[in-house]
Amino acid sequence: MSMTVTTIGAYPKPPELPVLSWFDGESTAGADATLATNALGSARAAPELVAALDAATHQAVADQLACGVDIPTDGEMRRENYLHYHCRHLHGIDFTRLTERLVRNGSWRGQLPTFVGPISAKEHFLRRDHEVASEAAAAAPVKITIPGPLTLMDSTANAFYGDDRAWGEALAEAINAEVVDLVASGSTQIQIDEPAFARYPDRAIEFGLDLLARCLADVGVEVTTTVHMCCGYPDRLDNENYAKADPEAYAQLAPHIDATAAIDIVSIEDAHRHNHLDLFRHFERVHVAVGLVAIARSTVETPEAVAQRLEQVATALDPARTLAAPDCGLGLLTRETAMAKLKSLRVGADLVSGELSD
Repeated sequence: MSMTVTTIGAYPKPPELPVLSWFDGESTAGADATLATNALGSARAAPELVAALDAATHQAVADQLACGVDIPTDGEMRRENYLHYHCRHLHGIDFTRLTERLVRNGSWRGQLPTFVGPISAKEHFLRRDHEVASEAAAAAPVKITIPGPLTLMDSTANAFYGDDRAWGEALAEAINAEVVDLVASGSTQIQIDEPAFARYPDRAIEFGLDLLARCLADVGVEVTTTVHMCCGYPDRLDNENYAKADPEAYAQLAPHIDATAAIDIVSIEDAHRHNHLDLFRHFERVHVAVGLVAIARSTVETPEAVAQRLEQVATALDPARTLAAPDCGLGLLTRETAMAKLKSLRVGADLVSGELSD
C-alpha cells in the first residue's frame, strides 16, 4: 500500500500575482486594513484580482497533484501572511496600532498589530478558499490550514485581555467558529499550525493543547485533524544560521500530543535536522507527517535520500501511521524547485512502501 504524501501550507506564488508575501521580505502588519483586505481578493475586491487569485490557487493544487501529492493544500495564495490573513477576519484587532514585541522565543523583534477589544469571528472566509481549491482537486481532499492561538499570540500584541489564557481562549473560540463552518461546507482535512509549540513547549503543555482542542471541537469523526509544529522559517533561502526552536522540544511535547484526542496527525520537521529515532516511539496513537524535504534549502533531495530516512523512521514508527511531507510550507522556493522536491518525496515514499510491503 502506497504511503500518503501531503503538503503543509504555502506554495510558491506566481511572480505576477499582485499580493505581497512575507516570503518576499514584505511586511503588511501596519497596512490599512481595507486596502489589505482588497489585496487578498475578498468579495469586495476587483473581479480581475479575484480571478487571478482563483487561477493561482487552481495552479497550485494542480501542481501538487501532478507531483503525486495525495492531500494538497490550497497553496495559501490569498495570504500575504498566514497569521495576519486570519487576523484580518477577526473583530477586536487594530492593524494601525502597532506594538513592539520580542517574539519567537527571543529570536525576532517586530512591530505587531494589537488586539484592543473583544475577539470574535467576522464573516466566514475559508469556506470559499476551500471551494476554489477543491475545483482543481478532482477527488483529492484539500487540506485547509489555520494558525493556532498560541502562534497568533506570538505574532500580535494584547491590550485588552487580562491574561494570556483568556486571550488564547477568545482566539480559540473564534478559530472554532471558522472550523465548524469549514466542516459544514464539506471540508474533511483541517490543519492547525502551531509552530509556537516548539518555541514554548511549557506553555503548550500548560494551556496551548487545551486551546487547540477547543479550536477543533465539534468537527466530527469524518474530519481528519492535523497539528503542524515546525521549528521556524529563516529570513531567506539557504540561511543555515537561523535560530531554530530547541531540538528537544518535540520530545517534551510528544507524549502530550499523543494523549490529545482532538489530534489525528502531528506534522513535524525532520529534514532540516533529523530527530533522534526515539522521538517517534513516543507517538503511539497519532499518525505522524514526517518532514522529509527541507523547505529553506535550494538543494533538491533525491528520492533515495527520502526513502533512506523513511526506512530509518520505520524502525521506530509504524509505517501505517506515517505520512510523507515537507518540513513546512514551500513559499520560499521557486515553483520549479518546489515541484522537484515534491516529486522526490512521492518517488521516495513509493520506494520505501514497496520495500516495506515485500
